[in-house]
Amino acid sequence: MKIAIAGCSGRMGLTLVKSVLARTDLTLVCVSERPGFDTSSVNAQLAAHGVSNIELTSDPKEMVEKADAVIDFTTPEATLAVAEAVAAKGGIHIIGTTGFADAQQKKLESLAANGCFVQSGNFSLGINLLAGLVEQAAKRLDESYDIDINEMHHRHKKDAPSGTALMLGWAAASGRGIALTPTLDRSGERKRGAIGFSVQRGGDVVGIHDVIFAGPGEMLTLSHQAFDRSIYADGALRAALWARGKKPGLYSMKDVLGL
Repeated sequence: MKIAIAGCSGRMGLTLVKSVLARTDLTLVCVSERPGFDTSSVNAQLAAHGVSNIELTSDPKEMVEKADAVIDFTTPEATLAVAEAVAAKGGIHIIGTTGFADAQQKKLESLAANGCFVQSGNFSLGINLLAGLVEQAAKRLDESYDIDINEMHHRHKKDAPSGTALMLGWAAASGRGIALTPTLDRSGERKRGAIGFSVQRGGDVVGIHDVIFAGPGEMLTLSHQAFDRSIYADGALRAALWARGKKPGLYSMKDVLGL
């Protein structure tokens, strides 16, 4: 399968490059960076990871045309540009980008009518299993159990709460049969039934997520810690292979894993 990677010089981009190169069933055919990138700097980073003579572009259409699937952990704006090119081709787009505004998400959903899109706030197997456990716990524990989602990431992460934290929040809300209204506000008395979030940023933490159910006389904590970004890359590559031959639409890792 021919793979293209958007945002190849970012943390996840370089992790994806290494993961694709380690596979015999995948071929890296093209990588991209934002317009105006420093070609020599990006090529030096790629060379340090064993990549040479690979096509490097800032044109989403050019990248999409060369690949069976594009894997994209970039920014909402950049992802939408790639999604338009994928939709025009009827290709595969694996989306790990987070931080979409409502209007951007709706645009992505409309483009998915013409391509096979797999979008997830987190591509790790463990997190997706955790989301299922969170939904089941929320379904069985009533509103006397307050739900809090605590997350910590490296100092450079831009969106807060993280896409993974929101994914877990949606799972809890689904279990409770309510809409999710994320809040970081801790002023005043806690509102019954609210799903709270807390955010920490520091160091080079890959990802720590805790979902706490605090009830009368007891507390249940469901937790996941990521130590290496390769778990996200492995999940994204699994999603790309799964997407071959699937009908156009917007899928999730629950579909990929059959959860």
